[in-house]
Amino acid sequence: MSGALGMIEAIGLTSAMTAVDAACKAADIQMVGYEKVIGAGAAITITVYFTGEVAAVQSGVDAGVKAAEVSGRVLAHRVIPRPDEDVMKKLIAVKAVKKETKKTRLKDPKGPEKEAKS
Repeated sequence: MSGALGMIEAIGLTSAMTAVDAACKAADIQMVGYEKVIGAGAAITITVYFTGEVAAVQSGVDAGVKAAEVSGRVLAHRVIPRPDEDVMKKLIAVKAVKKETKKTRLKDPKGPEKEAKS
């Protein structure tokens, strides 16, 4: 990977989405995922991940952090220039496994709950 990986960890969905909006508007970067963690103290943290060219990711993360701090709190942020390919593969693989193992319950008003595969 010749670009960069940027991360912003914010408390609450509003702060995280504010960061994503500002980061993507400030630079030519792409949000590639997010991770929600329950139990950082008494709060829910959301970490958002961006990719793109190194300077663009740095600029986007800086703008995202600044915007998120206005509406809430940012716990951490980091830009990793030119990460090893395994970092992205493992990051994406973990998210794919989580999505595949989720099951959705459908309620039928005339009968018992049925399990649907997603």
